[in-house]
This record gives sequence, C-alpha cells and structure tokens, in this order.
Amino acid sequence: MLWLSGGMVLSFDPLFAASSPIPLHALLAIAALAVGAVQMLAAKGTRWHRGLGYLWITLMAGVAVSGFFIHTIRWIGPFSPIHALSVLTLWTLVVAMAAARRGDIARHRKAMRALFFQALILAGAFTLLPGRIMHSVLFG
Repeated sequence: MLWLSGGMVLSFDPLFAASSPIPLHALLAIAALAVGAVQMLAAKGTRWHRGLGYLWITLMAGVAVSGFFIHTIRWIGPFSPIHALSVLTLWTLVVAMAAARRGDIARHRKAMRALFFQALILAGAFTLLPGRIMHSVLFG
C-alpha cells in the first residue's frame, strides 16, 4: 500500500489478486502509458525516439494480445468491444510502422497519437469506473 497526497491510497493488491492475464495486461498498459508520455515529449526522429518507439510498439502489442484472453465483459459470446479495440490496435501499429518506414511521418504521427489517446487514455479511463479493478487499485 502506498499513501499518496490527499489521503489517497494506492494498492496493487486487487490487481495482483485478479485472474491471469489481467495483471500482465494492466502492467503492460501502465508501462505503455509511461513510455508513450515520454515519446510525446521527446525529440522526434532520433535513435532515442526509434528505440523507445519499438519498446512502445512491443508494449502496445502485448496489451492488445493479452486483451484477447480477458473475458470479464461478455457481449457477443466471450467477446466485448475491448476485443475489437485489440484488433484495431494491432492493425494501427502495423499501419503506423509502415508509414514511418515510407517516410509518411504525418500519417505515422496521427496513428501513434490516436493509439496513445484512444487506446490508452480513453480506454484506460473506463478502467477507473467503480467496480473495476483499477478503480480499486487507485481509490481503495
């Protein structure tokens, strides 16, 4: 347990008590959020940018693939909209990398920013709703 300012308590116990692969999925997403934030602020086109970019792509692919094995929300059989987001994430990673290799930096930037804000920030915000594991981690 970690006490934060304002009396907020951070405890990873609910996350680590969750069934596999939820802890891995969440930890990969948290790591991708951190690396992605650094990427947003760092200089572009450098070796550092490329190296962190490959790490971020690997983390995001891990988040997407691990998401295929999570079935806590079921809308159509074992599937939910999160599974469609996983497919879209993997596709967008391929499109973004291909754009960068072709030199289409505008498309690369647009795809990567969309992934960061929609797949991590927006989708991550839904994990903070009451009753969800990350809500318990952050708010007890």
